[in-house]
Amino acid sequence: MQSEVIVRFGEGCEFTVPVGAADAMRPEDARRWLDEQFVANECEPIRATGKVLTADKVLALAATVGAGRFADEPGWAAAYARAAVGALARPVVRVDVDTSAVTF
Repeated sequence: MQSEVIVRFGEGCEFTVPVGAADAMRPEDARRWLDEQFVANECEPIRATGKVLTADKVLALAATVGAGRFADEPGWAAAYARAAVGALARPVVRVDVDTSAVTF
């Protein structure tokens, strides 16, 4: 089954990254990748409590790296999509940076 991650940065700035069924990361690998990228890109926790949910990491990472990284580094964008699908266990993940929402 084909999955996809849609990342929207505002009107007219959207990236759809397909993920083949065999390409999604295993959940533990996906969470590890997101954790590593969250730290490497110096992302800030969204919640004041400091608790960071997986969906929060997916959103914060997209917001921190910005549209430029999705446009300029398709390999990174593909890894992000594979991790998002694997960690969230959803076939379609929509990340709206503009409204700070992750939906399935």
